[in-house]
Amino acid sequence: MSDIGQVRDLSGRHFHLIGMGGAGMSVVAELLAARGAQVSGSDQADSPALEHLRSLGVAAFVGHAPEHLASGATVVVSSAIRPNNPEYALAVERGQEVIHRSEALALASEGMRFVAVAGAHGKTTTSGMLTVALRHVGADPSAAVGSVLPGIGSGAVVGSGDIFVAEADESDGSFLNYAPSVELVTNIEPDHLDRYGSTEAFEQVFRDFLARLIPGGVLVTCTEDAGAMRLADYARQNGYEVIRYGRPELSLSAPEVTIEVLSNSADSASALLSWVRDGERLSHELRLAVPGEHNILNAAGAWTTGVWLGMNPVAMAEGLTAFRGTARRFELRGQCAGRRVIDDYAHHPTEVAAALAQARTVAGDGHVTVVFQPHLFSRTLSFAERFAQALSAADTVIVCDIYAAREDPVEGVDSRVITRHLPGAHFIPDMCDAARYAAENTPEGGIVMTMGAGSITQVAPILVEAWGCGNAAEASATDESADAS
Repeated sequence: MSDIGQVRDLSGRHFHLIGMGGAGMSVVAELLAARGAQVSGSDQADSPALEHLRSLGVAAFVGHAPEHLASGATVVVSSAIRPNNPEYALAVERGQEVIHRSEALALASEGMRFVAVAGAHGKTTTSGMLTVALRHVGADPSAAVGSVLPGIGSGAVVGSGDIFVAEADESDGSFLNYAPSVELVTNIEPDHLDRYGSTEAFEQVFRDFLARLIPGGVLVTCTEDAGAMRLADYARQNGYEVIRYGRPELSLSAPEVTIEVLSNSADSASALLSWVRDGERLSHELRLAVPGEHNILNAAGAWTTGVWLGMNPVAMAEGLTAFRGTARRFELRGQCAGRRVIDDYAHHPTEVAAALAQARTVAGDGHVTVVFQPHLFSRTLSFAERFAQALSAADTVIVCDIYAAREDPVEGVDSRVITRHLPGAHFIPDMCDAARYAAENTPEGGIVMTMGAGSITQVAPILVEAWGCGNAAEASATDESADAS
């Protein structure tokens, strides 16, 4: 990595991104272009992300074809891209340089203080919160967040400051390509066992990630998660600076930054954050415009990181108040006849439980229906009973076909591995049929949650139209633009 303050000029380089419409890839494309590079790319279907990139001068193609790939381009891929993709296959045949999305992001961020936000859950929201708060305090960061930030219109932020905030992906180990000044790890709950095979191997990759911290860097993590605390203990034993945050009554060890929840309503939450630092007690009330105690935890991690980076504690707390959520994180997609459609990216049992708890708070005494699209055959098989338990918090549960993403279908396996553990749950394979059933069976005053990391986001307009109120904002996803984690 180049010295801090010497941002790398990528003019003269050409990068071609395969699957460029995806949340993560489109952010990288925008940041590479901002660093002066020539950028092109393709995706399976057109999308608002590709339209936005075209407005920035990026050559964005619909469909994958060899003629889209210039011979001198460095090819950027995510783990979702398969070897038989015609552009990828041509690059390999020609011997062109092929790098992972994370390596391209590392290039775009050279010379900056790199803040990597990692963890099994909450990293998109937390990195979004941190970005918004840093902008509020005048730090003018750059950022790569895996979802659209309201008021910005993208997950890519190109600023003039020396801080770069990135959502760091553990699913394929690609976060090991970064050299962070700060690692903010929200939690380490086992996932991606198709790759790692065991909890021990999954936790080991976070130890490997810790080793990527530059000298003088810090690990910020949550005391309420057992895996995170094992990482914190390991870090301290090996001489790393560690700052921990959490609610003392729910913590596994005493946090430096304590959280006292003050309120949690349908549309907001608040807490008191306290930190004795360098002999001085910092105590600030945090007021969020998003509900959920999990969001209080996310905000506490963002606040702690900002203060460690040298930002004013009061201004950081005020900046977090300006956060209004990110796309597909408990996002209101439409309302009609006293009913609401909320779309959420939750695709792990812990995330599903948190999202439905938030829905219960918002719905009050109203009916909660969930239309869940499992993501990955391996994850569905690993956590079938836990998914059933988490989904049981809804009044009506509808589970549709598994979204395969990067995996091939497993013969004889479908979403009934979940519904058989949940009496009364409905298996409706087609997500559009599932949405129509949800519309018909959710009474006035109720909420329908569309949930999953795949294409389920597309069905929100179907629900609103079924209730007779026209259409909602269109959403789209493809095999390569949906998350592959």
